[in-house]
Amino acid sequence: MLDSLRQEVWAANLELPRAGLVTWTSGNVSGRDPETGLVVIKPSGVRYEQLRPEDLVVVDLAGNVVEGRLKPSVDTATHLYIYQHRPDVGGVVHTHSAYATAFAAVGRPIPCILTAMADEFGGPIPCGEYAPVGGEEIGREVLRSIGTSPAILMKNHGVFTIGRTATDAVKAAVMVEDVARTVFLAMRLGDPEELPSAEILRAHRRYVEKYGQGG
Repeated sequence: MLDSLRQEVWAANLELPRAGLVTWTSGNVSGRDPETGLVVIKPSGVRYEQLRPEDLVVVDLAGNVVEGRLKPSVDTATHLYIYQHRPDVGGVVHTHSAYATAFAAVGRPIPCILTAMADEFGGPIPCGEYAPVGGEEIGREVLRSIGTSPAILMKNHGVFTIGRTATDAVKAAVMVEDVARTVFLAMRLGDPEELPSAEILRAHRRYVEKYGQGG
């Protein structure tokens, strides 16, 4: 079932340890099929080096397992809440990447002091309020606080990113950690200035419209 999406989500999950965004079994990636609305997600507690495409779990938006012999991620309810309320989202990622999660641990957004942040995120990366793991509370807070960003920090918890596809969401997760590390180091050196809002808007629009080989 959903072989193409299953392969994409499997490959996307393997990018997390490769990029240094997770340890052991933490973190997860899911993807939604636009035709059926079904979601493919990493199973709970399975190490990435042991993960196979057939291990991924297919669930419906109500959380019922449609296909799979393993239990889905403990963050499934969060992923599903986001999909239920954001029809534009086709991929969700959760990590505890070190530098970004350090900002989350102290409840601080990552200020937009880099052109790379303006390009990719269109502004600062927000930090949502604390919410307990296991139910819809995190998903509700993600959507309340994420705004137009593809990424959000959750206080005392970690990082969630969204995208048109699972691959897009993983890219956002990689970029979150990259800019978080640079901003953290910059703050150790001094007091960096945030980019003006007009320049953030200009840079983001240019990136969206002109970056890459499309168009």
